[in-house]
Amino acid sequence: MKGAALLTLSMILLSPISATHIHAMDRQSDQNQARNQMKSGKVKSLREIEGIVIPRMGGAEYLGPEYDSIAQVYRLKFIDKGRVIFVDVDARTGQILQRR
Repeated sequence: MKGAALLTLSMILLSPISATHIHAMDRQSDQNQARNQMKSGKVKSLREIEGIVIPRMGGAEYLGPEYDSIAQVYRLKFIDKGRVIFVDVDARTGQILQRR
């Protein structure tokens, strides 16, 4: 009985570590995909995207990007007066798709 409880407790304690590790690997994979897609000319660089979006944000503080390699979309995160704003941008064209 103690063995089963210990095994269950171990699984519960280790599962967040695994989930965190998997999420980190996914982000690294997306970063690598972005780099490869940019080098092959399929998408614009993050710097180009930032150059398009940041000047349009009216002084909001830029918090950083994320990249979805499957959709080929950059998501830039801003904060303005305590409100978080996400701007989704087509990585191929630089067109702003959504601001929320």
